Amino acid sequence: MDERVMKLASQRAVVIFSLSSCCMCHSVKKLFTDMGVNPAVHELDQEPKGKDLEKALAKMLGRQSPVPAVFIGGDLVGPTDKVMSLHLGGKLVPLLRDAGALWL
Repeated sequence: MDERVMKLASQRAVVIFSLSSCCMCHSVKKLFTDMGVNPAVHELDQEPKGKDLEKALAKMLGRQSPVPAVFIGGDLVGPTDKVMSLHLGGKLVPLLRDAGALWL
């Protein structure tokens, strides 16, 4: 299943694995859309193999609750705290530019 996660994660510049009922997932998706990024979002609670993807992400992240899981340029950035840390440190925009998600 890790291969399926990586395949999905590499299909767009920004990919977010999410749960539709998760408030942190909503916050991360809103951050990206407010920045002008159009991420591919995979709502694991609405995907046929969502539970399997969720287990694979939990293993990759070493966390019981793996969402939101954000990939930029095919690389795993991490959950909300990692994304926010990059954003507050001024490193998220350059990362998004390098991945082709922003044209500022």
